[in-house]
Amino acid sequence: MEELFERSSIPRAYFKLALPVVLSMVASMIYNLADTFFVSQTQNTNLVAGVALCTPLFSLLIAIGDIFGLGGSSLISRLLGEKAYQTGSQVSSFCLYGSVVFGLMTTVLLLVFDRPILHMLGATSATYPYASQFYRIMAAGAMPIIVSIVPGNLIRTEGFATQSMIGTMVGTVITIILDPVLIFPLGLGAAGAALATVIGYTISAGALVYLTKRYCQVISVDPKISRISWSLVGSVLFIGIPGSITNLMQAFGTTVLNRYLVDYGPTRVAAMGIVLKVYMIIMLVMVGFAFGAQPLIGYTFGAKNMTRFRKILHFDLLVEVVYALVFAVILMILAPQIIALFLHNTAVITAGTYMLRVFLLTTPFVGAVLVYTTVFQSTGKASGALIMSLSRQGIVFYVMIVAGAALFGYHGIIWAQPAADVMTCLIGWLLSKVLFNRKRRV
Repeated sequence: MEELFERSSIPRAYFKLALPVVLSMVASMIYNLADTFFVSQTQNTNLVAGVALCTPLFSLLIAIGDIFGLGGSSLISRLLGEKAYQTGSQVSSFCLYGSVVFGLMTTVLLLVFDRPILHMLGATSATYPYASQFYRIMAAGAMPIIVSIVPGNLIRTEGFATQSMIGTMVGTVITIILDPVLIFPLGLGAAGAALATVIGYTISAGALVYLTKRYCQVISVDPKISRISWSLVGSVLFIGIPGSITNLMQAFGTTVLNRYLVDYGPTRVAAMGIVLKVYMIIMLVMVGFAFGAQPLIGYTFGAKNMTRFRKILHFDLLVEVVYALVFAVILMILAPQIIALFLHNTAVITAGTYMLRVFLLTTPFVGAVLVYTTVFQSTGKASGALIMSLSRQGIVFYVMIVAGAALFGYHGIIWAQPAADVMTCLIGWLLSKVLFNRKRRV
């Protein structure tokens, strides 16, 4: 562990930790596309809509897992840098069993209030039967889904990024295999799609716990050491909650954007749907690099090696910005052809090409935003992490889209996200100056 985090060259340590996370993100993207494809092959519009309505439920479960996964990995990385191994073991055990308890509580609440929640999600008399089938199985499987997020994050703090990737991808592959089997030959429809997801995440959770026991020396699954002080609980939650909010803000931003575009017709809404799918491809890789670097950043900060810490941040920024520039240019050039792959409609292709190129213009700023966000999380800067999680697709975006729609109509709506990207990047830069300069003065 010390060889990787302290003595390896920064590029070697960075890519050894980040590339497996990037591959996991790509696998997740493939699963999402495959799941959408298999569900749509039922040719049942109400079933497809019912499953789609439950997307926020899945985002909620991942967000709950992030509270313990991101919050725990941030704290443990710093503890490892401080050589506080026993405390790190206790925190890891708390995070694992805390996620189990929260997962069971979530299941109970979701099942007790299923009807009002489904109506809140937008279920109608036509879509309710399918939405409820999907929802109830996902609710019953909330615990393994939430738990699977935790060990995958925690074992990376010891440098076992490849093992984390293997545990995650095993479940993903099984889900992709089970999806068509449960939906079609067994005729389970929406319930089959949900069951495949729950089984896949359950297997991932089991595999990751096994890999933790086999490889990790600090990260523990022993329930006997899961009790920790309230100050340590607070350290996990103060970073984990902002991390989970980031996921929820993505759903919020997409919802707001679609609601503003509705007034301009279904063609532009359809075009934006395609654009967001394409944009997610470049984003997931950037997220993979950013989160993959977290253990290295947290460990180095905990070890108080500020010279290496600053070099890691500069390298992280370089990777994110260069990747964003290269792929943004490629996608901007090929935008019409890419949109046409999804829908052969001239109006959609024209609108989608414009939207995609506008979104891609500020991709390098998004890369910097991800670096600032993960740095604040990794170093325990709870205030900075919270501000960043609420900004890009939350408060800043909402202000930009309201002002943009009022002043420039359709074009203001399209340019709202790029404007929010630039503003959030500026906020991150200013916060980094304030938070880290203050640390040096203390």
